[in-house]
Amino acid sequence: MGSNVASRHHTPSIEWPTLFLSGVIYCGWIAVTAFHAHLSWPLLLILGAWLTAWQGSLQHEVIHGHPTRKTWINDAIGFPPVALWLPYVIFKRDHTLHHATPHLTDPLDDTESSYLSREGGLPHLLVALEATLAGRMLFGPPIRVARFWLDEALRARRTPGAWARDWAPHLVAVALVLWWLHHVGMSLGTYVLCFVWPGTSLALIRSYAEHRASPHPEARTALVTDFGPLALLFLNNNLHTYHHLRPDRPWYTLPALYRASPNDFPMAPHYAHYGVIFARFFLRPHDRLIHPAPLLESVTRPRTMAIPPAA
Repeated sequence: MGSNVASRHHTPSIEWPTLFLSGVIYCGWIAVTAFHAHLSWPLLLILGAWLTAWQGSLQHEVIHGHPTRKTWINDAIGFPPVALWLPYVIFKRDHTLHHATPHLTDPLDDTESSYLSREGGLPHLLVALEATLAGRMLFGPPIRVARFWLDEALRARRTPGAWARDWAPHLVAVALVLWWLHHVGMSLGTYVLCFVWPGTSLALIRSYAEHRASPHPEARTALVTDFGPLALLFLNNNLHTYHHLRPDRPWYTLPALYRASPNDFPMAPHYAHYGVIFARFFLRPHDRLIHPAPLLESVTRPRTMAIPPAA
């Protein structure tokens, strides 16, 4: 399920719903930040979190070759660093590797695995803190940002040239975002607390139960048959088995793909909606922390904690 199967001949050269959505997200972000002083803080928090998570979902969409057939246009749409902390180029590289691996969930081979290969140490403590959905939403954002930045600091020492190529454009774009926030009178603290942290928390709801370690490859990718607001927020990536089967398909076509063959993945974990995930895992871990059978013979590569979002 991790390969790009079929070609794009059934999709238009320009996917207008995604372009329209891009305009809604970025115009919405500009409007909310510009008029934040006129909004109550609960409303600012809701709108800021939604827009930040929504842009993360849009980034995921453009990584897979949407909404045009021109990579540079797609990358330009996904590039703006609304969440500040994660360079788009690194998210794209890691997510591409995630789809390419035949060993989904293996922490030594899957760049987006949340499992550990062994017990002990600070990594074990941090993963334990975000093992429940409540922990993931509350502690997950600072933990993932800190781990990602630590990994990137180590990479900067090993390969400073490659690191600079990844980070220089991102930092320039971050400076522009910070200039805009200063221009409209929003403090960085307000932006982090009302946009970045809660937006990352929302994104982590999607990624929390979408993969599960299993000896059977067909059982490693979950399916949440939710067509409510969270499905819109996640751009139907809750239909994750179908996304892995057809990553070339635009987000707005996935529900029809699912409805045409709803029983294609009998071994996949199934959840009727996100309320089921909250009920089961809000205060209980989704799975064990240690991967049951890590590929110890795999070549370990530097891990990042990309979100999807990001996955």
